[in-house]
Amino acid sequence: MLRRLVLGFAVLSVLTTILLRFVPPPVTPLMVIRGLEGMAAGKGFVIRKNWQPLNRISPAMVRAVIAAEDQKFVHHFGFDVDSISKAYVNNRDGGRRKGGSTITQQTAKNIFLWPGGSYLRKGIEAYFTLLLELFWNKERIIEVYLNIAELGPGVYGVESAARIYYHTSARRLTARQAAMLAAILPAPRQWSPARPTGYLVHRQRWILQQMRNLGPLSLN
Repeated sequence: MLRRLVLGFAVLSVLTTILLRFVPPPVTPLMVIRGLEGMAAGKGFVIRKNWQPLNRISPAMVRAVIAAEDQKFVHHFGFDVDSISKAYVNNRDGGRRKGGSTITQQTAKNIFLWPGGSYLRKGIEAYFTLLLELFWNKERIIEVYLNIAELGPGVYGVESAARIYYHTSARRLTARQAAMLAAILPAPRQWSPARPTGYLVHRQRWILQQMRNLGPLSLN
């Protein structure tokens, strides 16, 4: 019985991953959870998202999230061992909590899983991270990430964020706007591009510098 369940999960997860290589995810577990939390708080079930293909998203936005979240994105196979090790040591020693997750890991978590840090969820996240790297290319991973990332209460994806915060489209985001959106990714419900704190402005400047330092990016 257990063997059949494991085999069924493996087959279903592979087929779903392959399907989502070509079809935009209609909704994610995080969106549903946040929507239910909003209903419980009397704010309603709010999901604001507007899918855009990668060629309609500013290259500055792509560069900004890679600079901010995962500078080895184009080179690794889903995991940045150095960042994970540093995050572990930092968290163990009581520093500002860091995750060390790559963009692929964050994409896997956002599409398939629930928020949290249990070992079970981390293990399943690692499994789906490998599936994404096996069946998708880097272009697809960053495309999906930019369309489902949480960027404010009920706000998902850079197109919705661009329209809400800057009254423009994802395609027309400037480098400074893209850097500010990337800056709020670690805590999108606490920070807002519309009301940037001193820390956010500092982080935006750091991201802009990292964007310049990255050099040419090839997702192929």
